[in-house]
Amino acid sequence: MKTDGIKISLKEKIGYSVGDTASNLFFQTIMLFLPLFYTDVFGISPAAVGTMFLVTRIWDAVNDPMMGMIADRTNTKWGKFRPFLLWFAVPFGIFGVLTFTTPDFAPAGKLIYAYVTYTIMMMLYTVINVPYSALMGVISPNSMDRTVISSFRFVAAFAGGLIVQGSAQFLVRAFGKGNDAVGWQWAMGILSAMAVILFLVTFATTKERVPSPQGEKKHLKQDLKDLFNNKPWVLVGSATVFQLMFISLRSSTIAYYFKYFVQDQEIMLFGNLQHYSFAALTAAFLMSGTVFTILGAILTKFIAAKFDKGKIYAVFMALGGISTALFLPLGYSNIVMMFILQIICSFTMGPISVLQWAMYTDTADFSEWKFSRRITGLIMSASLFALKLGLALGGALLGWILNIYHFSANIQQASNSMQGLRMMMSLFAAVPALVGFVIMYFYPLTNKRMAEIEVDLNKRRK
Repeated sequence: MKTDGIKISLKEKIGYSVGDTASNLFFQTIMLFLPLFYTDVFGISPAAVGTMFLVTRIWDAVNDPMMGMIADRTNTKWGKFRPFLLWFAVPFGIFGVLTFTTPDFAPAGKLIYAYVTYTIMMMLYTVINVPYSALMGVISPNSMDRTVISSFRFVAAFAGGLIVQGSAQFLVRAFGKGNDAVGWQWAMGILSAMAVILFLVTFATTKERVPSPQGEKKHLKQDLKDLFNNKPWVLVGSATVFQLMFISLRSSTIAYYFKYFVQDQEIMLFGNLQHYSFAALTAAFLMSGTVFTILGAILTKFIAAKFDKGKIYAVFMALGGISTALFLPLGYSNIVMMFILQIICSFTMGPISVLQWAMYTDTADFSEWKFSRRITGLIMSASLFALKLGLALGGALLGWILNIYHFSANIQQASNSMQGLRMMMSLFAAVPALVGFVIMYFYPLTNKRMAEIEVDLNKRRK
């Protein structure tokens, strides 16, 4: 890959991408299993979990722009963004384990412990992932090159998801031997150790190449003004909130859906009737989806070369929402159709995830082009704010809806609570996806427009 005389090696593309493998070892575990861990293992009520997710994730999201401004103002021999991977990887790993540790406290003490450990872990997630996301914007000055790097990144990210989906419940059973509290602590310990190593690999193999404009002065008020006057960022940031509400609500529901609605199944496979536990079906469901998400991420480069990023994002959000809504009429034994819809929905997430972060780096170029000031760290951190706000709202809705439908952990669910699980897996999750489609239909940065902006910026930098 060459960009204005710069060659980005395969080693660097892979080195950058495994940082998102590391992040997803946390992110996927939190999104897929932390709600179930808190209600069924830790012993917190669904309503308390929903409120905690809203409070802690909004606080965490507020930290993102602050971290972006800190990163923009950081100057070290390693650059602005890379050092944070070195400094905070180990603390992040430690608090990941503590979050999945069940202390022998009274209910009030457990809730306080959950608030403290989860909040600190997510603050450390911010300290690492804001600079990590911003790093992609300064590896290369070329928009299409960044799309390729983003493709590598999200293939690696979804590989992290595969690791979690295929191993988490197995590790819990293997190390817990019937004690899920012990099992989850060990499982998260192993995943955290892997993540720390991968963050350090990213630090060691990447390089920052795009400097801030010469003589640029950093002013908080002007930074924020530039951000909110950046229409492309406002649109993709708004769509991100609804995208993550969709992903969070749907993904967090899957473990409940299979445990309480699908349950164990006798399935005819290759002419033989075989017994599958709900845990095995959950893992297979998640992993089959992730395989097709990776395929979607791989194909994004070719799709983005023919169509504008915003339109691709919008169309795939609509497909994801429609395929999710179609879960509503399915019975507990319609396993084949569940997997087909999961494959369709998951495939759409590949291009969306790749293009989302490539578009954020495009909005950073647009900001520099329009305002003659580069605020990559703030733009990427504000984008993570949008992501986490969507996670906060999706996580809160999960707990509150479970409570509204009178969900109770570890018992056979009544028809009312079962209907709530089915609605969360279908219509409730589909609505924000369709809102995201409407927003992104108006995204203005076409491929042609970005090519013109890059030419102009390269002239200025020279």
